[in-house]
Amino acid sequence: MIDFGKRLAAVRETTPLTMCITNFVTINDCANIILAAGGTPSMPHVVDEVEESAEGSAALVCNMGAIEDHRAMVLAGRRANELGRPVVLDPVAVGGTKLRRDSCAELFDRVKFAVVRGNASEIKFIASQQCGEDTASAARESERGNAGFTENGFVAGVDVSDLDVITDRNLDRSAAMAKKLASETGAVIAISGAIDLVAEPEQDGGRVAVIRNGCPAMSRITGSGCMVTSLIGSFCGANTDSPFDAAVTAMVCMGAAGEIAEEKMKANGTGNASFRTDLIDAVYNMTGKTLEERGRCELLK
Repeated sequence: MIDFGKRLAAVRETTPLTMCITNFVTINDCANIILAAGGTPSMPHVVDEVEESAEGSAALVCNMGAIEDHRAMVLAGRRANELGRPVVLDPVAVGGTKLRRDSCAELFDRVKFAVVRGNASEIKFIASQQCGEDTASAARESERGNAGFTENGFVAGVDVSDLDVITDRNLDRSAAMAKKLASETGAVIAISGAIDLVAEPEQDGGRVAVIRNGCPAMSRITGSGCMVTSLIGSFCGANTDSPFDAAVTAMVCMGAAGEIAEEKMKANGTGNASFRTDLIDAVYNMTGKTLEERGRCELLK
């Protein structure tokens, strides 16, 4: 099993400089969640400096919410690849517009990613690009039937489509899709939702983790997905030997922190603004013991 305490301690001992090209809606929260975990955030976007910035960073996060910075992501990603630094992709609303579909295809063509983290709709769209439509269509089958593809791909804004939500019923199919995509791209695939999935490329061991941490209040703040992607970036920067262990630990940490913050919100009768602050505080105060006690994570056989 994964040693959550060891992976968290590595972040706090090495304080990895985590470079994030992320969107203006969540940039402050992404920086603060990195600080809370023990990392150091860096948020350059200008194309004239991103390659140089990548040189001094332990990890790079590319968030397609900042689609206007696509060229900066390509430049920084290629430089990070040259230096052997992990690059993490968040394909925000990737199926929604032609610009995003084309930009994502170019990113995969030119940059090697250590981890790709998105919701189920985003990941299944990428599977349709990278593995073929059949793989993603099969995984998309749910209690409401196989919805197939729209002309523009999977469109649900920045949120997951109800048709794509991972449930116990479609868990095996979703895990198989994520594992196939991981093996095709060489990246760890992390899917966020009520049930989280993290899949490792077959060539690296082929592990698949199912994580059942988190809470409903996390969907009532802007940027919880962007925050966990940034957290993954810091954990990858501090744990370069295993992006799978890093991604799983980061997602368990975020989910456990959400549970702690929601418990506090209910006890105090507060709302989503306080919840966001309490979520960051919970990451700041997270310990290996808390992760072990609260972590609801299993590896599929």
